[in-house]
Amino acid sequence: MSQNKLVIRDQLIPEDFQGIKEILESTGFFYDYEIEVALELVNDNLAKGLKSEYYFLLAEAGGKVEGYCCYGPIACTEGSYDLYWIVVHKDFQGQGVGRELLKEAEQKIAALGGRGIYVETASRPQYTQTRAFYAKTGYIVEAVLKDFYSPGDDKVIFVKKAPVFK
Repeated sequence: MSQNKLVIRDQLIPEDFQGIKEILESTGFFYDYEIEVALELVNDNLAKGLKSEYYFLLAEAGGKVEGYCCYGPIACTEGSYDLYWIVVHKDFQGQGVGRELLKEAEQKIAALGGRGIYVETASRPQYTQTRAFYAKTGYIVEAVLKDFYSPGDDKVIFVKKAPVFK
């Protein structure tokens, strides 16, 4: 975190599009098409607000967005939520920004009646720290779908159930 106090806000503004794009690109983790998908969710929320069912949290300090997360209800379920994205700018990783975003998302999901939070990530070596982050924050591996993304790149599905995240 920067020397300024971290503030979490839950309303996107049009200027956030560029900031989120910069955050995604800074990590070096995501393919171009993944960044396009993430930005489609931003545009959907900006156009429809909460009716999009993509909820955003932004962590900022000193007027700069350091990280964000996007979550929403899983269609055709009762109280199950996907954590679609949680990304911290490379300059602020390892400083607690992601943990604060996750904690706030869990509180918001609990307030919405969420029973479970599901997170999907890749098994590629560059995601080792990502998987460790979820394990450290109480998420358990619920399933591994072999060769899901590509040969040798499994989908790892983590879950945390209520009331653990309340």
